[in-house]
Amino acid sequence: VQLQASGGGSVQAGGSLRLSCAASGRTFSSYAMGWFRQAPGKEREFVAGISWSGGTSYYVDSVKGRFTISRDNAKNTVYLQMNSLKPEDSAVYYCARGNYYSEYRSYNYWGQGTQVTVSS
Repeated sequence: VQLQASGGGSVQAGGSLRLSCAASGRTFSSYAMGWFRQAPGKEREFVAGISWSGGTSYYVDSVKGRFTISRDNAKNTVYLQMNSLKPEDSAVYYCARGNYYSEYRSYNYWGQGTQVTVSS
C-alpha cells in the first residue's frame, strides 16, 4: 500500500488547513486510518483515527473540537480538517493505516509527511 499525504502549508494562528491522504490498493475500506504528527525534538503523536466505515473516530484531547477526521472509501482518501490552528499544532503530519482506529500501536503502514506550520 502507498499513502500520499498532501495539503500542508503555512497559516496564521486561527486559520484552517485540510490535509488529504490518498491510498493505493483495493483494501482501503477494510482498514482504519489515522493521522499522526511529529514536531522537531518531540515524539510522534497520534492525533486522530477513524474506523474502516467512518462511523467512529478518535481524537487526542488537544485537538478535540478543532480537528475532524473523515474518509471517502470510494476515493480511497482520508482527510483531516484542521480549524482554529495554534502554533503548537506545527509539525510534520503523517497518515497511516491501521487495524483498530483508536489503538496507535495498530498502525503499521505510513505515508510520507506533509509539513504544517502555524505562526502566531
